[in-house]
Amino acid sequence: MAEKKSFENTMEQLETIVKELESGELPLEEAIKKYEAGMKHSLYCNNLLDKAEKKISILLENADGSIKEKPFKNE
Repeated sequence: MAEKKSFENTMEQLETIVKELESGELPLEEAIKKYEAGMKHSLYCNNLLDKAEKKISILLENADGSIKEKPFKNE
């Protein structure tokens, strides 16, 4: 079974790739492969963030003390 990637681990990998690309020391072919891998990591992280944002809700206390759940709206 494949291990599920975490957001934090994927971000660390993406940061490493960015540093390698910024160094300017990679041969062109390797730089292109790193760029492609970085784009995949970026898309994966963006998808995780989108899913998390959809799950966020704001809990508001009503005047009677009960809690009402309100969907999060991105402003």
